[in-house]
Amino acid sequence: MADKLKIYGIARSRAWRNYWAAEEAGVAYEMVETNWSDGGTKKAEFLAINPSGAVPALTDGPFAMSESLAINLYLARKGKGIYPANPQDEAKTWQWTLLAAIDLEKQLATYVTNALAGPADKRDAAKAAEAWKQVEKPLSVLDGALKGRDYLLGSAFSVADLNVACICYNAWFNKADFGRWPALKAWLDRCLTRPACAKIRKLREG
Repeated sequence: MADKLKIYGIARSRAWRNYWAAEEAGVAYEMVETNWSDGGTKKAEFLAINPSGAVPALTDGPFAMSESLAINLYLARKGKGIYPANPQDEAKTWQWTLLAAIDLEKQLATYVTNALAGPADKRDAAKAAEAWKQVEKPLSVLDGALKGRDYLLGSAFSVADLNVACICYNAWFNKADFGRWPALKAWLDRCLTRPACAKIRKLREG
């Protein structure tokens, strides 16, 4: 019998993205608790899986990989229902994934830390304002793409939606004001309250 697919991390790390993707794609998986705070990511057996010493990571038999958004693409391709069915939608999935990774992830994290969720005495209003300014354009692009459709590739939820929504999650959870982008805001609500996401959010938020 083949080894069960394993996802290494904890729910309060980026591994939650992979748990969500596995749930959506119907891929059986095992959560292997691996925490940087207790040295778990520095152990030799974990470094053999991911030499960068960071979670999440995945093993599927002898196959190993890291990087949460890439792992999601693998899980979606391995499973069913959320990977694009044609080359054009596949290319669009990569497009939206890269936009989120390059133009949103770090910037939204900086904004949330300095405006919404970080220790009050360590927040920097100037950093928050600059970070929010940087995300206005990509958020506007996403809002435009979502006007008149439920999801980024059309009427059905896909890994394209998952990869972008999971990057926006912390800002959404901490009640960032997405009111300027009504299509985007409604889409985030749809994605982040899906049953599979709600199941994993209970682990992360609990």
